[in-house]
Order: sequence, then structure tokens, then C-alpha cells
Amino acid sequence: MSANLSLRALLRGSALASADAKVLMAYVLEKHYQLPRSALLSRDELELNDIALEDWKKLESKRLQGEPVAYLIGKRGFHNIELCVAPGVLIPRPESELLVEIGLQEIKRLNTLVSILDLGTGSGAIALAIASDASQAIVTATDQSTEALEIAKANAKQLKIADRVQFLQGSWYEALEAGASFDVILSNPPYIAYQDSHLNQGDLRFEPLSALTDHGTGLSCLESIISGAQLYLNPNGLIAVEHGFDQSEAVVSLMKLGGLRDIQTHVDLGGHYRVASGRK
Repeated sequence: MSANLSLRALLRGSALASADAKVLMAYVLEKHYQLPRSALLSRDELELNDIALEDWKKLESKRLQGEPVAYLIGKRGFHNIELCVAPGVLIPRPESELLVEIGLQEIKRLNTLVSILDLGTGSGAIALAIASDASQAIVTATDQSTEALEIAKANAKQLKIADRVQFLQGSWYEALEAGASFDVILSNPPYIAYQDSHLNQGDLRFEPLSALTDHGTGLSCLESIISGAQLYLNPNGLIAVEHGFDQSEAVVSLMKLGGLRDIQTHVDLGGHYRVASGRK
């Protein structure tokens, strides 16, 4: 093996953004050497063996071509948990933690057993973050994608809370049994308009299109979820949905049309209106 291929040299010589390079290198160290992320500093003179070096170069190349870091390492941190992710599911994002916080606040307010519905669960991020944090939550999670549900179930098993979350396959409320009702409904549905240029940029290029856009204006899934809420919410039940940065007014209007009250808007860490909530 040639000289100067220490961790420090490889990271300095990489064309990747520093944060991405460190995450990928930490993954290589864990996979090949069972070393923690702290080894990036404490063992920065370590020279990778040929197999590990080849793995690093492949990961570096794929990231330079735009593949998301989360897919390359197969996991993503979200709220207080770590989730396995794959190209069949949306990569969980910090903005969606708003929905988790709203759900947990409602659980705390009710201070009893609380039934939660997560519509379009994907990797299980919202449902599993809540179940992990609140033992008094009875969580149901739906998705129309069987591939997504398999990933979500695997995450539940990995987190040792598989017995606390029920997974159902189907489109939105169609997955539910007749007469099902909930204290809280949460959803991060596809809300990007089909013509939006963001779909052709960054990580979004590699994520499942059906999890990003409704192939229309971006509001049809939100409309279905909001209009159906009255049938599935318990009295005074809460619904909260994530939406695009420029959709707040439209979503509030949908909630008013849906007969919801106590409608509130919630701002994400970037200062954008990102979630709207309302009560039956």
C-alpha cells in the first residue's frame, strides 16, 4: 500500500464536503475495524488496508455522483433514534421532528393511553420516535408501499418496540379497519408539486418519487388526509400534517373546509411554516 493514505490525508484530499467525508469514513472505520467515530481524531494516522480503502473510494465516488449519504451508509439519525434507510423510503429529515414534538406534547397533555396514527410512515420515523419516547402511546402506522413497511418493521424490531407499533398496508385511511379512531393523526405526505425543479436536485433525485410528489400540485394527498380526518379522529382529537414551505395558507384553508378548529401553524428550524394542526 502506498504511503500517505492515513485517515487525515484521505479526508484532506477528498473532494467531498467535510461533513460528508467524515460520516462516510466513520462508516468505513466501524465496518472494517470496529472503531468508533472518535477514531477520526484519535487514530488519524491509521492507514486503511486495501479492502477498506477500496470501500472508501467507492463510497466517495458514489457521493460525488450525488447519492445520499443516508443510503450509502444505510442509516439516518432522527429525533432520539437511529433508523435503517434504503432507496425504497424517504430519508427522514429534521423538519419532520416537528410532528414528533407535536405528538409528544399531546400525549403529555392527555396524560393517559393515547392512540396515534402515522399515515405514510415510510421508514417508520415518526411512529417509532413517538413509540420510543412515550410508553403510553398506542401507535398505528400505515403505508401503501410494502417495501417501506418491511423497512419500518425492521426498524421497530431493531429498536425493540415491534410489539408497540401496528403496521398496516394501504393508501392513507384505506389501510384502517372500519370504526378505527385515534386521539392524534400525524402525516408527512408527498407534497412537492410535480413540476418543482427541486425534484431534480440533490438527494431528492435518488429518493422514491411517490414519497415526494403527488404527481400534481402537491396538495392532493394533503387534501385526502385532512378531509378524511373527521371520520377517524376522536372528539377533540388532533391532526398535524407536514407541508411545503409555501403551502401553509392552502393547508390552513383545507383544514377550515374540513371542519377542523383550533388551527395552528408551526415553524421549522429554518424559519419556514412547515406543519399545520387542527382539532375535531
